[in-house]
Amino acid sequence: MSTSQSTYLTWPQIARLGLVQASLGSIVVLTTSLLNRVMVVELALPAILPGALVAIHYFIQLIRPRMGFGSDQTRRASPWIRGGILVLASGGILAAASTILLSSSLVLGIALATVAFLMIGIGVSSSGTALLVLLAKRVEPKKKAAAATCVWLMMIFGFAFTASVSGKFLTPFSFERLLMISSTVSVIAVIVTFLAIWGMESPISNTQQSLSNADQAEPEASPVKTSFREAFAEVWQESRVRSFTWFVFVSMLAYSSQDLILEPFAAVAFRFSPAETTSLSGLQNGGVLVGMLALAFITTKAKSQTLTTLSTWTIGGCLASALAMMGLVLSGPIDNVLFFQVSVFLLGIFNGAFSIAAIGSMMQFASMGSARREGVRMGIWGASQAMAFGLGGIIGTGLSDIARIVLGDPASAYAFVFFLEGVLFVVAAYLSYQTRTQKQTNNMSNHLVGV
Repeated sequence: MSTSQSTYLTWPQIARLGLVQASLGSIVVLTTSLLNRVMVVELALPAILPGALVAIHYFIQLIRPRMGFGSDQTRRASPWIRGGILVLASGGILAAASTILLSSSLVLGIALATVAFLMIGIGVSSSGTALLVLLAKRVEPKKKAAAATCVWLMMIFGFAFTASVSGKFLTPFSFERLLMISSTVSVIAVIVTFLAIWGMESPISNTQQSLSNADQAEPEASPVKTSFREAFAEVWQESRVRSFTWFVFVSMLAYSSQDLILEPFAAVAFRFSPAETTSLSGLQNGGVLVGMLALAFITTKAKSQTLTTLSTWTIGGCLASALAMMGLVLSGPIDNVLFFQVSVFLLGIFNGAFSIAAIGSMMQFASMGSARREGVRMGIWGASQAMAFGLGGIIGTGLSDIARIVLGDPASAYAFVFFLEGVLFVVAAYLSYQTRTQKQTNNMSNHLVGV
């Protein structure tokens, strides 16, 4: 590996990459939250329309492995981050424009919105995958959990800041003002991303590459000769990749399935008002923040910084999340508001801890196995996460509706779904343990084929 590629990132550089994640989040939050509300309230369209558009933006992210492969081939993440943010920003502007078109032509508006959300998914796939690859390659092992916390907190900041500021400028509301704000946010996000990524990578000269290859324990040929299908098949042969892919899917499915049913459960089981359910969401997110920061501090200060440490926290976080889910299940029969609120807060803490530990493990796993395949691995795991998030809301709400018909009681129906999510967290913990203990199935020839 070249000198430029092997130098660890400093904290200011990690924070700069966090600005990239915040920029991505600022565009996404406008399209998945604000435009959702505009379509349903101002345009009086069925809620299934924005729901389907958000699902499209998730499912198109199955192309993440292909984006990661492109990053592997070029050996540079910066061009993919820049290209991705440009596509994402364009999609964000078109999504806002589609709301104007929807007010006059439903068919044309839906067509434009579909194109826009496809572009949003593609842009997120390119920039997000390349950003994670860059972090995986350039962050010191003991800083990976803390770096993941830094980057994700800045993404959350991007969500909150954009939603707050755009909300003020949208008063009084008009479609023209919505388009102007969306365009402004997109342009600012592009500028911030280009400035943040500037100088983060430098092209690898032929001399550096020759020295790099000479220092490798195993010879490497040019990656250009490999097709995506060959690279994907090569990576998928690695047992750790397969197990970790299933872990990401199952854990993120459990993580996301409760998003749309926690507040309705509080309303029917404890008669929470809309204001109280909003505060409940804040309580849970506060727990997530505590969990993230606590794990980042512990793993950074710990004397032993190994992959096993992060894997242990991942397993423990999943099992603890399962226990918190059981707390939600029992909160209905116990009928104690304080017990319910404590369970929600603990669920947030354990979710935050396990997610950061999982991302840190992902960064370390990305460099293990056949050489020069970090992007493909990260792309596979990113696609798995996107698929889980896309299905999470649908499965969570759908199961609660079915359970309500069978059980006849809304509170019991929601509690049944919480129980299933707890089971999923236990399964995720087992998969994480299996991933940690597995040996790679790849042999020496994997390093020499198509690399």
